Amino acid sequence: MNKNTKIYRLWEMIPGFFAWMVILFPIWGAFVVPKFVAYFVIAFLVYWLYQSFKTSFFSILGYFKIKKASSTNWLEQFNKNHTKDWLNLKDVHHVIVISSYKEPVEVIEMAVGSIAAQIDIDLKKIHLVVAQEERAGKENNQTTIDYFSKKYGHTFGDLIFTEHPAGIEGETAGKHSNEAYAAKYFKKHYIDTGKYKLENLTLTSCDVDTVFNQKYFSGLTYNFASNPNRYFRFWQSPIFWHHNINQVPALIRIIGIMGNINHIANIQEPDGLFFNYSCYSSSYKLIDSAGYWDLDMIPEDWHIFLQTFFASGGKSMVEPIFLPTVVDAPDGKNYFSALKNRYNQCVRHAWGAIDIPYAIEQSRKHTEIPFTTRALRILKLIQTHLIWSSNWFILTLGTSLPVILNPKFFQTTIGYNLPRISNFILTICLIPLIILIILDWKLRPANQKKGFFNFLKNLLQWPFMPLATLTMSVLPGLHSHTRLLIGKRLEYKTTAKKATR
Repeated sequence: MNKNTKIYRLWEMIPGFFAWMVILFPIWGAFVVPKFVAYFVIAFLVYWLYQSFKTSFFSILGYFKIKKASSTNWLEQFNKNHTKDWLNLKDVHHVIVISSYKEPVEVIEMAVGSIAAQIDIDLKKIHLVVAQEERAGKENNQTTIDYFSKKYGHTFGDLIFTEHPAGIEGETAGKHSNEAYAAKYFKKHYIDTGKYKLENLTLTSCDVDTVFNQKYFSGLTYNFASNPNRYFRFWQSPIFWHHNINQVPALIRIIGIMGNINHIANIQEPDGLFFNYSCYSSSYKLIDSAGYWDLDMIPEDWHIFLQTFFASGGKSMVEPIFLPTVVDAPDGKNYFSALKNRYNQCVRHAWGAIDIPYAIEQSRKHTEIPFTTRALRILKLIQTHLIWSSNWFILTLGTSLPVILNPKFFQTTIGYNLPRISNFILTICLIPLIILIILDWKLRPANQKKGFFNFLKNLLQWPFMPLATLTMSVLPGLHSHTRLLIGKRLEYKTTAKKATR
């Protein structure tokens, strides 16, 4: 695909253009069409109310699904329910790519140790690829190789270390190009040689700070082997920032708590349009059919889904596995460096808006996929990014600016009632928020719930929620979308990780 055409550049401008249109609308609209602004704001508030209660409902449902999945013996269920249409247990193998760049071994140990602690599965069926970067330096990479070879050299079916060459033309640095190199390496040396069959393999993408549920890969085995559409599927677990949630600044912690529970709800969306994110699994065959991760696309998770979606004629989908994956919340050397790291991480995530022009152009080429199927995926992308960078302004400034800027409008019935209607709806939205807070607390590891001071700071932080959402989510999202609007490319920056505490 030629990404340098004028039409492609036009599609790139969509998220930033519409975000700024929505943000500025209450200002100029207060003078030109104040009633229309009021109705728009009220409509969005009703939509927000609906989404809040829907998220709350699916979060509660997800909580009980997590409890059930965590108590299930997946090996026992496999043997009990196995039919001739399933893959055989002895044939299923899992390849895991851990992308690393200069992280100390104590951090990488988080992911590797959690994989070594898997139960109800033969660890020899797990093949671990530690994907390193040449630009990290020989000494750094050799230290990693020596440590993990000594400790886990005989634990897994294979323990492989790759080194992604630096400065390859056409590539951008990041997780996407590193894991593509690692996955292709495994394909060349372990699948093409006949050691393993492509059809029997899953492929999992994760970061160094990923802590898998101890039953994740036995649960993945069950889901992969039993699914008749296994070669068109991703599997996604809810991801929680629980590992260090109490050690990070309150603004980051608030965003983490809201994101934790929202993720449970998102992977249960009835429309089935949710995407895989961060740490996810798929059939190796599906990733191979799409040519692996694009080498110039930094936000690789949603993008690899879109690659497979179009490569498979619209057949690929994401299914949930309710075995939570725990990761570190963004942290830093001090309070302000932690906030900066979170901000930069969110900028990078919001750069996923680059998927919008990709999806539009691919949709134009893949007419074999029903129009509605293509259109819904594009609308989901646009909706997610538009709301991401504009929701705070609508919910706060949009409810007050029209009557402040236009006193005459305040004298009308709709102008007088706009702030009251807004306050009433937003007050009701506190009910699902309280539910989310309680659910997150119940799902935290025991060590993150200890101590009265710990409980108190988690309780007293919530008045800062508007500030947290603005500075740690909305503004970095708008920053990223604006960069895309003006054509200023983004460079990959890794999020700082700290060792296990």
